[in-house]
Amino acid sequence: MAYTTIQIYSETREKLSQLKNSQRETYDDIIKLLISLIPEGDDEGTYTPEFRASLLRSLIDVKRGKTYSMEEVEKRLGL
Repeated sequence: MAYTTIQIYSETREKLSQLKNSQRETYDDIIKLLISLIPEGDDEGTYTPEFRASLLRSLIDVKRGKTYSMEEVEKRLGL
């Protein structure tokens, strides 16, 4: 396997470091673990990478409070 370099802020590196279970665990291990938290599929089949990414973005939106109530959705849709 080839290695690559990615640019992240030192704050992000520190947060990743805090997720390590041991000093031997790599940042690659942590990133893979975080990615594994995104569901790969359900009873209907495997999710596409694009759908998995949209699930993650949706969870981030919920965490940031960027959600709409059912009334707001219905109002926007004219229901």
